[in-house]
Amino acid sequence: MSLRVDKVRELIRRELSTILEKDFRIEDCLVTIHDVSPTPDMRQCFVYVGVIGKPHQQDAAIEKLTKARGFIQRDLYKRVKLRSSPQLFFRLDKSVERGVPLLNIIDNLPPPMADLPVEEGDKKEEKGKGAK
Repeated sequence: MSLRVDKVRELIRRELSTILEKDFRIEDCLVTIHDVSPTPDMRQCFVYVGVIGKPHQQDAAIEKLTKARGFIQRDLYKRVKLRSSPQLFFRLDKSVERGVPLLNIIDNLPPPMADLPVEEGDKKEEKGKGAK
């Protein structure tokens, strides 16, 4: 991706987060913008949304965002001056949910074994290698 597309992507992500935080309420769940992926021509933009809540709340949140897409796009267009306002498509991002079991496995790993002591002969070889 070009530098311009990366900058616009980050700007859209930041402004969408602000719009959802200030102007948009979804009951009993937390909605975050994980990533934004605009097409190279900036006509469409896929917004990957994380929803912390029950599974039925996740679907309801995406549905509510999709229904309010016009309001969100209009507000975004006022904040981000582009030639044309990209059409937003909201997608549920479950990457955090997939990562939690992996983090639990890592947390439950046994502690690493202590290093074995280096024998006298090995110490002389290591000093000789460092001197070269």
